[in-house]
Amino acid sequence: MTIKFIQYPKCGTCRKAKKWLVDNNIDFDERDIVINKPTKDELKLWIEKSGLPIKKFFNTSGVLYREQGIKDKLPNMSDDEQIELLASDGKMVKRPIVVYDDVVLVGFKEADWESKLK
Repeated sequence: MTIKFIQYPKCGTCRKAKKWLVDNNIDFDERDIVINKPTKDELKLWIEKSGLPIKKFFNTSGVLYREQGIKDKLPNMSDDEQIELLASDGKMVKRPIVVYDDVVLVGFKEADWESKLK
C-alpha cells in the first residue's frame, strides 16, 4: 500500500514534511487538500484510525477557524457536525495528513513520522 500524503502546497509545514518523505526515500501519492478536500467518510475513518479526538483535526491556526470562532462552537457541536464542518473546506483541516495502512498522522512531528513510517 502506498502512503497517502494529504497536504496544501503553500503550507510551509507541508513542504517540510514532503521534503522529509523524499529525503527518506518514502514513496507517496500526493493530494492537495484544498482541491480534493476530504469527504466525511474519509475523515471518520482517519479519526478512528488515528485514535485522536476530532478537535485535533482542526487547523486551529487557520484563518477560517479564527474568523468563524470555531473554538467556541466546537463544545456545542456533535461529532457529526464537527466532521461536516471539517469536510466543508480543506483549509479547515490540519495538515499534512499521512494515511498508510492503519496509521494516520496529523501534522508533522518528525519523531512520530520516523517511528511510524520507517
